[in-house]
Amino acid sequence: MEPDLFTAAAEERQEKDPASSPLAVRMRPRTLDEVVGQQHLLRPGSPLRRLVGEGSGGPAGPSSVILWGPPGIGKTTLAYVVSQATKKRFVELSAITAGVKEVRAVIDGARRSSGAYGRETVLFLDEIHRFSKAQQDSLLPAVENRWVTLIAATTENPYFSIISPLLSRSLLLTLESLTDDDLRGLLRRALADERGLGGAVTLPEDAEGHLLRIAGGDARRALTALEAGAGAALAKGESAITLTTLEEAVDRAAVKYDRDGDQHYDVASALIKSIRGSDVDAALHYLARMIEAGEDPRFIARRLMISASEDIGLADPTALQTAVAAAQAVALIGFPEAALTLGHATVALALAPKSNAVTRAIGDALADVRAGLAGPVPPHLRDGHYKGAEKLGHAQGYLYPHDLPGGIAAQQYAPDKLHGKRYYEPTRYGAEARYADVVERVRARLRGEPPPPRPPQPAAGESSAPAGAEGEADSGASGGS
Repeated sequence: MEPDLFTAAAEERQEKDPASSPLAVRMRPRTLDEVVGQQHLLRPGSPLRRLVGEGSGGPAGPSSVILWGPPGIGKTTLAYVVSQATKKRFVELSAITAGVKEVRAVIDGARRSSGAYGRETVLFLDEIHRFSKAQQDSLLPAVENRWVTLIAATTENPYFSIISPLLSRSLLLTLESLTDDDLRGLLRRALADERGLGGAVTLPEDAEGHLLRIAGGDARRALTALEAGAGAALAKGESAITLTTLEEAVDRAAVKYDRDGDQHYDVASALIKSIRGSDVDAALHYLARMIEAGEDPRFIARRLMISASEDIGLADPTALQTAVAAAQAVALIGFPEAALTLGHATVALALAPKSNAVTRAIGDALADVRAGLAGPVPPHLRDGHYKGAEKLGHAQGYLYPHDLPGGIAAQQYAPDKLHGKRYYEPTRYGAEARYADVVERVRARLRGEPPPPRPPQPAAGESSAPAGAEGEADSGASGGS
């Protein structure tokens, strides 16, 4: 007996006793029209609709597809719907347990089925990113010759985890995270539908909001928590799943946090101000509140990147690299593992030396431009590559810095109105102390003046950081200065 998405025994048991299956299984859509979210993939004529036989006539057959998205947003559900709706032979494999031997067995069976009965085969391969390059290579002939139509599911970026030849032979379909409205509709359907709870309990608004927060965009998690809450309420003889009962059932307190209200901005602001104030413990607390409330990890990562530029700047040039790396990692892995990455970045930023010198500099420069302090570009800096530029005096008298000792030419760069204006005033915290020394010497050379004497260096064991900022200038806090 070939592997299938659900075994005959499980199907028979579910038919005899539907309540024996988890709520998430009972509420699986039976048709594409019942699928929650992903409407961008379900338009008429889409690859998924063609896989189930809608509009698949003519010489162009349905394409193999790779479904990419985080857990709990419908990849396996879509495959299940295809398996129920298609008239094709449907086979499921999991890359966790299957290998090349099993893949070849499916391909051989598909060729026999096609040759003997003219019946096409759809192969659903879950967790395809777990296949090695050689294992993925074994799929290529079957996909290229359309011996099978492949539906592959992955939670990891396919451009990193799936070989290019397989990507080029398939359509990559990106599943979008489920919105609160998507999950709200699913929960209400599960409460009323006979396949679900059949109206046995109700879900007040505050408990529904808590369910949406702890679900974090994961439909399976939302239905599992709803089932737990319903079971607890019925055991108490209650007709409503109260917030207290739900908290007891899922062992997670409702965080007083509204992602669309004041708390969203207040807690985000507190996180950034705690990082700015170098209070690593407070920063971790606010980060934990945002994570537990189901905040979008991409929003948190964006705030950390802004903090790295706004409040740390060149005092620790690696801070922005850390924040950007965290944002990239969050996009690749999602929650719950992304909590570790966000924690890593938050600790690094909170303990980094702080400087807003760059923030002030670009702010002052923008203010001058907006006030009309611009003026024409000096003639010697203008483009001189086109015909006639020389007659206009463009690029004439320009000194090429690479031809001069020290690589600095004593010439005017700013417009006349801003000549001599200073925007960047570096601090002496962390690594920015090096920039503070360099900028004064460079400005003197640009003016054609001798460089100022170097400032005295602090004696061994002393710090150039201000009082109360111990550690800001040492290599442990700044990553090197």
